[in-house]
Amino acid sequence: MVEAIDTHTHFVPRHIRAEPARNPLWPSVELRDEAAAVMVGGKVFRMIDARSWDAARRLDDMARDDVNVQVVSPMPELLSHWFPPDDADALCRHVNTGIAALCAEHSRHFIGIGMVPMQDVSLAVRRVEEIRSLGLRGIEIGTHINGMPLGDARLHDIYAAVEQAGLILMIHPLHPLGLDRMGGRPELAAVAAFPLETAFAAVSLMTHDVLERFPKLRIMLSHGGGALSWILPRLQHACALGPPLQGLFAREPAEIARSYYYDTILYDPPALRHLAAKVGIDRLVVGSDYPFTIKQDRPAQFAEQALAVTRETFSANARRLLGLYAEPSTPRR
Repeated sequence: MVEAIDTHTHFVPRHIRAEPARNPLWPSVELRDEAAAVMVGGKVFRMIDARSWDAARRLDDMARDDVNVQVVSPMPELLSHWFPPDDADALCRHVNTGIAALCAEHSRHFIGIGMVPMQDVSLAVRRVEEIRSLGLRGIEIGTHINGMPLGDARLHDIYAAVEQAGLILMIHPLHPLGLDRMGGRPELAAVAAFPLETAFAAVSLMTHDVLERFPKLRIMLSHGGGALSWILPRLQHACALGPPLQGLFAREPAEIARSYYYDTILYDPPALRHLAAKVGIDRLVVGSDYPFTIKQDRPAQFAEQALAVTRETFSANARRLLGLYAEPSTPRR
């Protein structure tokens, strides 16, 4: 049996203690019978349950979803790019050790991605090596670092460290722009603003030559790259017209876009086929957004049926993304 690797799932530690005196925005987890509340600033940010940290619950759900391996990453709000660096560092280490413990206990079924304090470049660079020593395969970052675009040269040292360590960079939407233009409803963030936010981040990287400076850096864009595939023809056409846009891209935008990896969380087969036509099937990896309500059910089956491609292809893509190509491809147990 060929393994199905779900490259986009999230983790929340069972225990995060509130520290209001130290930082009023410090998150905490309050257990409430069968559920739990992630509290931020004294308010409920999200209701979760034991699937966020309990291996047995995850494994049961994986069997139902026909998934053999989950790539586990921090819940995006925990990235805390807006914290003072020391606070962010403490939270990063707490979350990273939790993910590493989950993966070490069930190494055949879980692969971990951690987080570093991106707001302090020198500190983040030092923590990249710790990520690798914990056995994690990469880091997750937001689509901006508390307002700093991802193409900003100040972040290049982090990208260099991630590339040198052979880790991946998973980019997930966070605190998106545009909610005020949609009526200010926070419920619209994940469903309407996130895809736009991912496109902003991707274009920032593309127009600041990040993939040219760091050609071995493996970057995965969440949620199928959001709106990027839909604006590529517009970018491509504008660049072909000459200055001023032509000078913003080191290569054709369509070619640069084929350097990213993309998960398949698009819910709609025609939308996934559109993405595959723009970037190539070899850049696609299965994802679900487990365990949150918006997750894609049976993600490997969805991708297989939408594209008429067997899971061997998606598994090979995921292994290449994660740097697992030198390891045996036998099914995990």
